[in-house]
Amino acid sequence: MKVAQIIDTLSIWWKQNLRLGIKPAFFCLFAIALSLTFVINACSLGQNQSLKPLRVGITSWVGFDIALYAQPSHIFKQRGLEVEFVRFDNQQDSSRAVMQGRLDAAFVSLWDVMQVDPGNGKPVVLITTNISAGADGIVAKTAIKSLQNLRAKRVGAKLGTVNHLILLEALKALQIKPSEVQILDYSNEVAAQKIGTGEIDAAVLWEPMLGETAKSIKGNVIHTTKQVDSLVIDILMSSDNMIKAKKAELKQFMLAWFDVMHAVETQPTEVFNAVGKKLEQSSESFASDYAGLKKGDITLNKRMFAADGRLNSAKAEIVQLLQADPRHGRVIRQDVEIDPTLVNEAMAGWKS
Repeated sequence: MKVAQIIDTLSIWWKQNLRLGIKPAFFCLFAIALSLTFVINACSLGQNQSLKPLRVGITSWVGFDIALYAQPSHIFKQRGLEVEFVRFDNQQDSSRAVMQGRLDAAFVSLWDVMQVDPGNGKPVVLITTNISAGADGIVAKTAIKSLQNLRAKRVGAKLGTVNHLILLEALKALQIKPSEVQILDYSNEVAAQKIGTGEIDAAVLWEPMLGETAKSIKGNVIHTTKQVDSLVIDILMSSDNMIKAKKAELKQFMLAWFDVMHAVETQPTEVFNAVGKKLEQSSESFASDYAGLKKGDITLNKRMFAADGRLNSAKAEIVQLLQADPRHGRVIRQDVEIDPTLVNEAMAGWKS
C-alpha cells in the first residue's frame, strides 16, 4: 500500500470514528500504530523481494534432508527466500561446485571441505548442521568382536570420504595405526555388498544401512560415532566470494535453518512426517535415523563457533588424520575459514 493510500484510509477512519464519538487522542494513537504496521510490512516486503534465489547442494543424508521441511512448512517463503536444492551423489562434487561458483552453498562434511579442489576463493564454514553420534559406524563379520580384531583385516571404506574418517578416528581411539588395516576403496553400497558376500571382513557404513547389514550377515557393529567426540561434523559451506555477493540471502537461509531446528524440538512428528513424505520414507524410519545425530541448533553452534570451540580443534585433528594415512591421495586445504561473524548475527537475530 502506498503512503497516499494510507493517508486516504486514515482520513476516512478519522471521520467515521468522530461520528461514533471516539476521542481524537485515542484515534491518533491507533492511527500511529496502524501507520507503523504498514511501514514495517512494506519495508519487510521490499527486503524480501530484493533477495536473490539460492542454489544449495545437498546429498542424501538425514542430517541434511531435515532442511527439506522448510519447503512444505513455508519457512523459506516466510524468510523471503527462493531456494533450489540441487542433488549430488557425493559431497566432494557439491563442494567443488561451490568453489567453481555453480552453487551458492552446499551441505557437506567438514572432512570433505578440508579436501575440496581449489576454486574461486576460499571455502567458508557457515553453520554446523549436525554431528554424528551413533548414525555412522563399522560392521564386521560374526567372528570379529571388536576393533582390536581389525588388524590385518580387509575393511571397505571409500578413501578420502567421511567413511575413511570414521575408520581413522576409530583406529586412533585404540592407538591402531592406519597401516595395520587393509582398506578397500569401496563406496557405501559396494562395501555393504562385499561384506554380504564375504569378500571383506568389515565395512564402514551409515544408518540405516549399518544396522540392516549387521542384521542380514548376523555380524557385529563394533564401533559407532557415539563412542567418540566425533569428527564427523556436517556443515553448510560457501566461498568467501559468494558470501560477499549473497550475504543477505545466506543469512536468511541460516535463520530458516534455525527455524527448522526449532520445529524439530517443538513438533518433531510433524517435521518427520513431512520430510519422510518428500523422501518416500516412513516418518518412523526417518526419526530413527535422525536420532543418531546431535542436531545443529543454536546451542550446538555456539559451542562449535566459540573462539576455542570444537570447529577449530576439529580442523586441526582432521589435518592430522589426513596426514597419518595418505592413501586418500588428496591435497589438504589449510585455508578453510571458520568465521563466526555471520552465524553469530543469525543466532542473535533469531526469534521463535
